[in-house]
Amino acid sequence: MIEIVAHPRHFPHNGLTQGEVALILIDMQRDFLEPAGYLAAMGYDLAGVRSAVEPARRLLAAARGAGLCILHTRQGYRPDLAEVPAHKLARIQAGQSAIGTPGPLGRFLIRGEPGFQIIPELAPAPGEFVIDKTANSAFWGTDLAAILAAQGIRAVILAGVTTDVCVHCTLREANDRGFECLVARDACGSGDPEAHRAALHMVTVEDGVFGALADVDAIITALDKMDRALATASPKPSHAAPTPYTDSNDLGDWSI
Repeated sequence: MIEIVAHPRHFPHNGLTQGEVALILIDMQRDFLEPAGYLAAMGYDLAGVRSAVEPARRLLAAARGAGLCILHTRQGYRPDLAEVPAHKLARIQAGQSAIGTPGPLGRFLIRGEPGFQIIPELAPAPGEFVIDKTANSAFWGTDLAAILAAQGIRAVILAGVTTDVCVHCTLREANDRGFECLVARDACGSGDPEAHRAALHMVTVEDGVFGALADVDAIITALDKMDRALATASPKPSHAAPTPYTDSNDLGDWSI
């Protein structure tokens, strides 16, 4: 049985199976990762999020090579902010949030703007799913759960930004929905170092109540073993989206 060496237990509990494990890359967008984006405009140090880019790139390449189901999420809102609740609008109007305000990459966190797009290093490939969301959890108001069910996924590997907000909210809901979860700790990042450390620690409390943690190197090692085992057994199943993703400035699914 091939497992990923993880803490506090190895992942998944009954071994890696290509057709049952997905990689979810969360919000690796220009607005969160570039100096001209939203996170920098809010005053956060980008070193904590930029450090996740290269490990995430390596993880994505390994997942592609192993034939895993791959999903990318993007956080963003309608241009008219119609789905933003009143208390969040009040923060925007008070200047406490930069959402929707003009910036070098267009209006911050608005669908269709340049800052909304995923960074080139991690751009989705044809056949990979892109989930557009307005909530911190990638499950809320999206078709993520339906896609995972249709693909036969039972376990997920999560990476992205920020560790303490969208990664953690998605992790918790995935756990509640019955998915076995693994967080790629060095492929996650936050603008707040203390929040990042706390979020990773919280994954492992109560003997891994939310899941497990692993380094990208350990994940790649296990995926390589699985890939080599499959190569001697049978052809890889294909996880392909009904319509291949193309990078465009469409406004996505606004359902909430």
